[in-house]
Amino acid sequence: MTSLSRPVPRPGVLDIEAYVPGKSSAPAGVKLHKLSSNETPLGASPKAVAAYGALAGKLELYPDGSATKLREAIAGRYGLDAGRIVCGTGSDELLQLITKVYLGEGDEGIFTEHGFLVYKIAILAAGGTPVVVPEKDLKTDVDAILKAVTPKTKIVFLANPNNPTGTYLPFDEVKRLHAGLPRHVLLVLDAAYAEYVRRNDYASGLELVAESENVVMTRTFSKIYGLANLRLGWLYGPAEVVDALNRTRGPFNVNGAAIEAGTAAIADDAHIASAIEHNDKWLAWTTAELEKLGLTVTPSVANFILIHFPAAAGRTAKEADAFLTQRGLILRSVASYGLPDALRMTIGGEEANRLVVSALTEFLGKAA
Repeated sequence: MTSLSRPVPRPGVLDIEAYVPGKSSAPAGVKLHKLSSNETPLGASPKAVAAYGALAGKLELYPDGSATKLREAIAGRYGLDAGRIVCGTGSDELLQLITKVYLGEGDEGIFTEHGFLVYKIAILAAGGTPVVVPEKDLKTDVDAILKAVTPKTKIVFLANPNNPTGTYLPFDEVKRLHAGLPRHVLLVLDAAYAEYVRRNDYASGLELVAESENVVMTRTFSKIYGLANLRLGWLYGPAEVVDALNRTRGPFNVNGAAIEAGTAAIADDAHIASAIEHNDKWLAWTTAELEKLGLTVTPSVANFILIHFPAAAGRTAKEADAFLTQRGLILRSVASYGLPDALRMTIGGEEANRLVVSALTEFLGKAA
């Protein structure tokens, strides 16, 4: 019998590369403009802030373990069955729950080459095998996914829009993907940025979930609703999937402040409209201004852009990142996503957007 000197994680756990969030600090004495985590520059709805504060006198009480008030608010907004909604500590927790329930040793989970890093972490943590499929021009390739499906495939993750590319898959293609999957394979539609999309051929996936037994859609309150600090997400799925997830999630996995703030946030139509209007304006402006500098910007439908620093620009993404950081402009390195020659920039407030364009103008000018 082998004698161990300390507890040892099961095989595979220590092979997982931990998720590294975007930077959040600037040099001392420099004003910080954090554009690395896709946070809304408008902040949370004042109504959500008030709802959060109103809970201060009840911190000793456990929250509603079913998040009933929040689920009913979500259901009311989208015309859904509240019984088919699961809330979680960010959509990240829900992605982890899905793999915990539907993946085992030897099972495969599919995602695209520039997909959200949490998919791989969740698959490995569940003991499964990650299967990465190539994209085509930084867009999801449905045929490549279907080709990668094997008898061991149990889950397919699709970020739509995708982070960090900002590209999306039209709904007809999503439906084609679903139609080509075996019925026992769960299609997970991660629609964290759905509220920002302004394309007639896009859909978050609610309709597909409603008519299917093997599709779930996840959403978040961290982006357009500005509640990232509270960690709040939700999932809509078939009754059988929801039942399985509810059996395995923590009994009080969503805190009371998040429930109250989320309920208020989703009902504040004016604040949501302001966030959309701001993003529409500055997404287009920032993209156009950076392209004037000779940089390549992947067309984005979300609240961020992927900026490429080609060899013709004369300077690298790593150099640009260091240059911007010294000026308090914090963008996201995406080398870990297989994109070492690019930076992801959140669309910030007017001041931040203009400063990035000005700084990169100076940065590229130095290469002449």
